[in-house]
Amino acid sequence: MYDLTGFQRDLLYVVAGLDEPHGLALKDVLDDYYEKEIHHGRLYPNLDTLVEKGLVEKGEKDRRTNVYTISGRGRREIEARQDWESQYLDS
Repeated sequence: MYDLTGFQRDLLYVVAGLDEPHGLALKDVLDDYYEKEIHHGRLYPNLDTLVEKGLVEKGEKDRRTNVYTISGRGRREIEARQDWESQYLDS
């Protein structure tokens, strides 16, 4: 997880928190969080990076819509990150 950008990390957390979201559902959540529009040119390349790194799995809902799920590795990376953060936040 150390090699992800902040945006990629946020994207990974959102994928983990939703049930098989599609790209536009992810975009809506991130638009609200960042308080500005996230363009497709930013969203989809970063999703592809998470897929390439094995943190997210990409499936097909229909011919036009992809869905994303957190992989086992992605879940482990989030848990490790939370453990690391808690060392500094719980004291």
